[in-house]
Amino acid sequence: MAYFGLFVLALLAATLLPMQSEAGLVALLLADSYSIAGLLLAAIAGNTLGSCINWWLGRSLNRFQSRRWFPVSPAQLLRAQGWYQRYGRWSLLFSWLPIVGDPLTLVAGVMREPLGRFLLLVLLAKSTRYLLLAAMVLGQN
Repeated sequence: MAYFGLFVLALLAATLLPMQSEAGLVALLLADSYSIAGLLLAAIAGNTLGSCINWWLGRSLNRFQSRRWFPVSPAQLLRAQGWYQRYGRWSLLFSWLPIVGDPLTLVAGVMREPLGRFLLLVLLAKSTRYLLLAAMVLGQN
């Protein structure tokens, strides 16, 4: 059940919801009752899937742009698109960062980044973050 819980927490944390998965992973690693590989797999898979949800939302976003309730102004969307065009797909390597990482994955969808490239870069970024976090936590024990 801990693996599934971590998976869901990591998935939600990667969406635009204000959540954090790192504390959950650290707590489970410190409990020393679970497979390290299993915990890492759950966190990486959940967080990557959450980013894919953002990508999909970004791909679907433009059709609602003219609605009054649309959460982003045309100027904000244009600014985000310009930023993504300037820094390109390689900016997805920073998708692990708090605050900017989740919107980055949404903008990648808006910019029609191909799913294969998106997935590869985001998976690399998310895996690196969780592996380094686990190494730091386990290195302290």
